[in-house]
Amino acid sequence: MRAILVSGFVLALTGCMNVVDAPQVPRAVPAVTQSMPEEMASLDPSDSILFWSDERRSSAFRDMEGLFPGLEVAPAPIPTELSKSNPLDSATAAEARQFIAETSAAGLMVLKDGEIVFEEYGLGFQPDERWTSFSVAKSFTSTLLGAAIQDGDIEGLDTLVTDVIPALAGTAYEGVTVGQIATMTSGVAWNEDYTDPDSDVAKMLAVTPVEGESQAVTYARTLQREAPAGEKWVYKTLETNLLGLIVEEATGQSLAAYAAEKIVAPAGFEGSLFWMQDLTGGNIGGCCLSLRLSDYARFGQFVLEGGDGVVPQGWFDEAGAPVVGFGPQAPGFGYGYQWWAFPEGNYGAQGIFGQAITIVPSQNIVVAVVSNWPTATSSENRAKFRELVRRISSATD
Repeated sequence: MRAILVSGFVLALTGCMNVVDAPQVPRAVPAVTQSMPEEMASLDPSDSILFWSDERRSSAFRDMEGLFPGLEVAPAPIPTELSKSNPLDSATAAEARQFIAETSAAGLMVLKDGEIVFEEYGLGFQPDERWTSFSVAKSFTSTLLGAAIQDGDIEGLDTLVTDVIPALAGTAYEGVTVGQIATMTSGVAWNEDYTDPDSDVAKMLAVTPVEGESQAVTYARTLQREAPAGEKWVYKTLETNLLGLIVEEATGQSLAAYAAEKIVAPAGFEGSLFWMQDLTGGNIGGCCLSLRLSDYARFGQFVLEGGDGVVPQGWFDEAGAPVVGFGPQAPGFGYGYQWWAFPEGNYGAQGIFGQAITIVPSQNIVVAVVSNWPTATSSENRAKFRELVRRISSATD
């Protein structure tokens, strides 16, 4: 066991999982095409999407492809049908509608046993429109990491980052493993303050591009170490951008192209996927893919069912567990491989401004929500969502 410091707490980090080979099922792979906006949005940190007005965000969240470059993945050749069955009881449905109204949600979908038991929309959002994910994309990138390990392109979580990205040699990421990147325990100092235009998270995509080098690497060169690798957890979007680059370098494919094969097709997405690129052309692993609400739910169902043949057996059980725990002050809460761990074995993906997918394995439930909160983060709204998931779980037990 290795000690991990998380916000002042000493925690335990479990070892890496074993890779178990599973047969791949041949599938048609959706096409991937380049998407370029007619006029790109500003990347000035002081004018980033973090600081836009409510109205401007609401428009942007459903049209990121109109503002930023990215790759488009066509829908799955064979979409997964989501039939409607056994709707939530009236009291629980009323609570769900109240949650939508109180938290500026654009849509909420609940799957039970792979069937829709609740689906409603707000903010003028429509079922055939897409909404941005923000950091929900991190859990997609984690899934692609699992696929790359399953395919043998990455040996395992103990692989050194510099073995895959030699350009990081001599930086703060020297000696850091892929697993430490996945759990955000690299020990590298970082500022993820969404309210500060001078924070790392606000500036990282505005760094001047260097020819032949990913922006993630260019920004990583500016960072310093604050703790030994593996001893402190700090949430860092750059780490997921690096993780995405690791997957791209190891597989020789963009994240979008790899997702077409490993997520979109097997999960059966009904709509297309858009995944933003940085100024050097790489998909941004830590942010900003866009999907229909129903396809966020399909991804959750794919994860709930284990991703058979795509990721190592038991990958999501490990990835969604509290590999880094948050101590006795927050029992059951923690962080896995780019998934947030919750009490009672639940886990989920989360993005700023209210995006989330929560998976409840014990009840075979997936809850997906997309939103436009007035602020990037809100502990109150997160707590409301957890309580709604709890109520839904109780009502469908």
